[in-house]
Amino acid sequence: MTLRYRALQCLALLFVAFALSQLWYLGQVLRLQHHNPQGSAYMERAKAQGQVQQYWRDYDQISDYLKRSVLISEDAQFTSHSGFDWQGIRYALQRNLEAGKPVAGGSTITQQLAKNLYLSGKRSYVRKVQEALIAMMLEMGLSKRRILELYLNVAQWGHQIYGAEAAARHYFQVSAADLSMVQAAQLAAMLPRPNYYDFKGPTDYVQQRAQWIQEQMAIVRIPDPGNLPLPPASDPEHRQGTSQ
Repeated sequence: MTLRYRALQCLALLFVAFALSQLWYLGQVLRLQHHNPQGSAYMERAKAQGQVQQYWRDYDQISDYLKRSVLISEDAQFTSHSGFDWQGIRYALQRNLEAGKPVAGGSTITQQLAKNLYLSGKRSYVRKVQEALIAMMLEMGLSKRRILELYLNVAQWGHQIYGAEAAARHYFQVSAADLSMVQAAQLAAMLPRPNYYDFKGPTDYVQQRAQWIQEQMAIVRIPDPGNLPLPPASDPEHRQGTSQ
């Protein structure tokens, strides 16, 4: 058996393994059309450190203020892109090249969902490629409403705290449906570093970021992925809960 033949055989086996892994991911994504996930890769790893707090809530059981706050904070182009924010990716690549290693991801909500559900938090180009492939599957197989619903239920919001309902209970002692504009903005401001802000409390950065998010809600109307009308942020009759 020649060296060339062995190399081709190895490449063929690698291709088959890769194809099978992608079919598995595709099957998992298609299942999400009608079934809620029992957890996520992040939650499974967190269970080694103790009990995980997570309570599933349907899309209509989550405050519209939180939906809007998360879109403003994490992915303002969510309703118009196909899973990737190319401007954000270019910015992340520039930062990574300057640092000489992966330090920024430029991830959309769809990419974050792919990572949270199935991958690790370790920064690497291999993980980013797999994240991108799963993100494409999510965008092709699910509606924007479903993607946002999934994200709001599996996103990490602190130590052992996952999903909007657990976060609302932990920080404000209310349900996810009753979050006010101020509370929702504070939760959205925590998303980049939830464990840090859970430990440190409401830092000046979180407060300033939350204030900026509220200002954006008042002057910029972000379409709701579920094609449902969102109450104007300035209308007191539609406020959900009380400010803290």
